Amino acid sequence: MSNYFDLLFADKVARVRATTSDAPPPTFSRVRPGTSFCSFSPLTTDDVMDAIRRLPDKQSAADPIPTSVLKQIADVIAPFIVEMFNCSLSEGHFPAVFKEAFITPVMKKPGLDAADTSSYRPISNLPVLSKLLERLVVRQLMGYLSSADLLPSLQSGCGSRSAYSIRLQY
Repeated sequence: MSNYFDLLFADKVARVRATTSDAPPPTFSRVRPGTSFCSFSPLTTDDVMDAIRRLPDKQSAADPIPTSVLKQIADVIAPFIVEMFNCSLSEGHFPAVFKEAFITPVMKKPGLDAADTSSYRPISNLPVLSKLLERLVVRQLMGYLSSADLLPSLQSGCGSRSAYSIRLQY
């Protein structure tokens, strides 16, 4: 059955790409003079500790330790995570292992035919460290985009807390 899901989900991505290939190119706002984003600011242990505390207690099968345990040992492990994340940000390289997700098929609606693979939608579960780095990157990017007035006025998800819901494409 897993091969059927592989084919279904790969076909779904191919269809989306095909239907959006003729989309008009994106439009961009001009950056105000004097504002720029040349590099990420180095993260601190406090940045990482705060982000770890805010993590939901969910985890992925890709996580070597449960999120609840990560929270318990955060003060010990945070300096190492900071070093790894700062290296990633300064080199402009997102670790390949952070891009690997476990895909879980979930029924779209109750009552659909469980034997029909098209009754399912894919749920991607990334490792918790991937999500942690993503949140710290989004925090800096949203700060810049907001201060440079580069966000559309009607952009949804631009509130202080909901900015974390923005998903980055890798």
